[in-house]
Amino acid sequence: MQTVTVNLVSTPAQRGYPIHIGANILAQPELILDYLGQKRVAIVTNTTVGPLYLDKFRADLSVHGIVSVPIVLPDGEEYKNWETLNLIFDALLTHRCERNTPVIALGGGVVGDLAGFAAATYLRGVPFIQVPTTLLAQVDSSVGGKTGINHPLGKNMIGAFYQPQAVMADTSTLDTLPDRELRAGIAEVIKYGLIRDPAFFDWLESHVDALLERDNSMLIEAIERSCQHKAEVVEADERESGMRALLNLGHTFGHAIENAMGYGNWLHGEAVAAGTMLAAEVSRRMGMIDEGEVERIRNLYVKAGLPVIAPNLGPEKYLRLMGLDKKVQGGKMRFILLENIGRAAVHADVPAAILTEVLTECTADA
Repeated sequence: MQTVTVNLVSTPAQRGYPIHIGANILAQPELILDYLGQKRVAIVTNTTVGPLYLDKFRADLSVHGIVSVPIVLPDGEEYKNWETLNLIFDALLTHRCERNTPVIALGGGVVGDLAGFAAATYLRGVPFIQVPTTLLAQVDSSVGGKTGINHPLGKNMIGAFYQPQAVMADTSTLDTLPDRELRAGIAEVIKYGLIRDPAFFDWLESHVDALLERDNSMLIEAIERSCQHKAEVVEADERESGMRALLNLGHTFGHAIENAMGYGNWLHGEAVAAGTMLAAEVSRRMGMIDEGEVERIRNLYVKAGLPVIAPNLGPEKYLRLMGLDKKVQGGKMRFILLENIGRAAVHADVPAAILTEVLTECTADA
C-alpha cells in the first residue's frame, strides 16, 4: 500500500488527509476508523457497485462495531441531479443521521460528487470519506474536494468545495471495471503528464498497455503519481483561484461535448480526451506546440483506446455551451492550452478565428 497526503493550510489550522492506494484495502476498514467519530455511518453507492462490494464492506465495518445505513442510487451520469441528491437527504433524515455521522462514498465519480455535496450541505456539513472504485475517481474526482451535480445548462455548475477526511483507493475494484470505464480513467492520468510532468507522459507512452491489461503494480504507480500531482496542485490552490484551473485541460471542450451529446452517452474521460485534442490543436495554431507534439498526444490516446475526434456540434453550439463554463471571467472564455508536453497555462486571448477554425475543421459527425 502507498499513501499520499494532501496538506491544506487554512486559518486557523492546518488540515490534511491521507489517500491510501493498494490492492484489497477495502477489506481494511481500520484505515478509516479514526475518522468515523461514532459507531454509525451512511454508505452511498449505486446499483452497479453496491451488489459487488457493499455487503462485504458493511460486514467488515461491523466487525469493529460500526452500524451502516446503505443508500443505493441509480447508476449513471444522467442521475447526477437534484432528484438523486434528494434521495440521499431522504435517507439521512429518515435514519436520523446526526452531524457527526460520516457519509462514505463507495463508487465512481458520480457517487463521490453526489455524496460529497450531500455531506457538505446536510446539517451544514458532516464528515465525508471517499472510497473510489473507478480509475477516474481514484486519480481525480475523489481528491481535492470538488463536489456537485449537473444542471441541464451545464456540467458541475452546482456544488461545493468540501474535502474528504480520507480516501481509500482499492486497485482490486478495478478488476470489475468495464474496459471502457478503465480507458476513460486513463484519460485523466494522461492529463497529469501533459500539464506538469513530461517524464510521466514518457512513462505512460511505455506503460499504457500494462495499464490496459490491469497490471496491479503499474496501476498503483500510475494512481500514486497522479494523486501526488493532484495533491500538490490542490495544496497550492484549494479553491481554483489560480493554478488548479490547469487540471481542467480539455474540460471546457469536454463538458460541452457531454452536455450536447446527453450526459452518459460520452463518458467523462472520453470527452476530456477529445476535448484535449481540440485544445492541443488550438495550441498548435497559436504557435505554442508543434505538429510532432500534437501527434504524440494523439498517438497515446489512440493507444489507450480513447476518442481523438470530437463530435461536430457546430462552432455556434460549442461556443454557447462553453460560455457556461466555470472558468469564464468577465464574460471572457478562458482555455487551458499546452505550451509544451508537460506545461500548460490559462489563456483568455484565443483568437475567435482560430477557435472557429478548430471547431469546424477538427470535428466530425458522430
